[in-house]
Amino acid sequence: MKFIKPFLFFLIIPLLAFNGLHKYYISVTQINFIEEKQSVQITTRIFIDDFESLLRERYDESITLAGKDEPKIADTYIGRYLKESIKVKINEKEAHLTFIGKEYDQDIMRCYLEIEGVRSVKSFEVSNKVLFDLFEEQQNIVKTKINAKQKSFILIPEKHNALLKFN
Repeated sequence: MKFIKPFLFFLIIPLLAFNGLHKYYISVTQINFIEEKQSVQITTRIFIDDFESLLRERYDESITLAGKDEPKIADTYIGRYLKESIKVKINEKEAHLTFIGKEYDQDIMRCYLEIEGVRSVKSFEVSNKVLFDLFEEQQNIVKTKINAKQKSFILIPEKHNALLKFN
């Protein structure tokens, strides 16, 4: 019994010391079909520093997000990347996403996209590869509210799409 307390002490202390070094790579995307507006509205929440790293690697090494010196071209880069990384098929037809804009909330960037002219949804397929090209550990949580039904998925690089069918 005397040896258990010191053993636990020396086992737990190193684990606690390295806890702050672990970084999670995750995004959360909410997709809502608003029938009366004939619109699919998409909100993606991504860590600012992760997205900034991506923009620096892909487009501009000096770009900085969420500051007063953020270049106007940042929105162009963000919209372009999101439209390349998030693909939607509605009723088996590729949908056109429009980047509406973004806003910052502490360390999160909230991006808004929309698909207009959607009268009904019989099937909905989403592919979300956001940040997969930068972080192997990236996971993208997708939450949907379509036809009054809610579903959630965790997408990973090996399985980056989900299909919903409605009767």
